[in-house]
Amino acid sequence: MAIVKELFSAYRNSELPDNGGYIICSFFDPNSTYSKYEVTSYNNVKDIYENEEGLTFLADGKKLYVLVEPANYAKKYTEPALRDDAHRIPYRFRELETYISKRQDRIMIGKKPIITYTSFTILKPTGHNFSYIFFNTDDVVDTVQNFFINTIWKDANVPKIDAENVSKIIRKVFEDFIDFTIE
Repeated sequence: MAIVKELFSAYRNSELPDNGGYIICSFFDPNSTYSKYEVTSYNNVKDIYENEEGLTFLADGKKLYVLVEPANYAKKYTEPALRDDAHRIPYRFRELETYISKRQDRIMIGKKPIITYTSFTILKPTGHNFSYIFFNTDDVVDTVQNFFINTIWKDANVPKIDAENVSKIIRKVFEDFIDFTIE
């Protein structure tokens, strides 16, 4: 059965899994429905500690990004890797799976993970942002898919039918993400 916990409270209660897991963080633009999600897997944990910015993991990791861009986003033709910090993800258009909603929102999903060697930091959530840890259970893929349906629909305000459709793409990329090994 799926286990999902708020990341920082799980850390403070010593409930983070040592054998790895999946962290999903959100970054919502306060002035629009522009939404950025970061999915981080980790393993080979050497240490985890909290600092002013967030939680630093001394571990190997992989990151995958999902971006929800509203139809009226002014810089939609700028490569996501070249945007300002609040709107940037480390991919070019050709490195993304793209889905266009019936309302013309553009949802972009990285095709391959970004590898993080030795350490990475998960920022403390501010405003409506969140950070959750998904334990590596047998049904983690289903749980992540359902999570993305709900957050893309309710938090990023994408129509439900489109959130369901794009979650199938996210599921496929997430399955590949799980199987991806660091070479």
